[in-house]
Amino acid sequence: MTHATGKYAVFESLREQAVQLRREDLSRRQIRDRIQVELGCSKSSISLWVRDLPTPERRSASEQAKLASSKRWEHENALRETERQRCKEAAKAEVGVMTDREIFLAGVTLYWAEGAKDKPYSRREKLHFINRDPNVIRFYLRWLDVLGVERERLRFRVSIHESADTTEAEKFWADLVGIEACTFQKASLKRHNTTTSRKNTAEAYRGCLIVYVLKSADLYRRMEGAWYGIVLGARPTA
Repeated sequence: MTHATGKYAVFESLREQAVQLRREDLSRRQIRDRIQVELGCSKSSISLWVRDLPTPERRSASEQAKLASSKRWEHENALRETERQRCKEAAKAEVGVMTDREIFLAGVTLYWAEGAKDKPYSRREKLHFINRDPNVIRFYLRWLDVLGVERERLRFRVSIHESADTTEAEKFWADLVGIEACTFQKASLKRHNTTTSRKNTAEAYRGCLIVYVLKSADLYRRMEGAWYGIVLGARPTA
């Protein structure tokens, strides 16, 4: 058996390229024009090569316009994404290593935004924090370290939808905070509301982690006082 050589090899290569262009939804006329210009081949040969392939489905004018617009924006979006990531990396590098004072102030702000707070009608002077972001939980635990809170004073509980895998979620959070999952308090299950369209249904959904600090009334008062100190300290100077 002999291998394709010379003109026949070139012919076969051209035929394969024509077939591939057809599969990419180019019309027979587009293929003929392109191959004639780029590859130098007769219209009759091209028609023969692609005649048995199905005719591409014709798109509506609106679909064609959307496709053309999408292709035009592909390059622009790639440039924007590169700039977006560059900006984020530059900002991250600008922070550098934080001092304990900086961690304390950032933690106070975080807690005031996300943690449970005391109310005049319901005294809750204790640190009680809940969040679903692992990085937020890591930072919160670091903040407690700065406050001098021993890990033995912490209690953990998972809050999660009843349809999720509670056991897997508890293992995930236990690994993150460095304790055994069996030490977690009984999970708080959220009942499913059939009228709500939930977005957090992927396998990566781990619910939220609740972190309690025992005997934390003094720490809570320190946190609240520091928050109002931040508010006053941030006022513009005369």
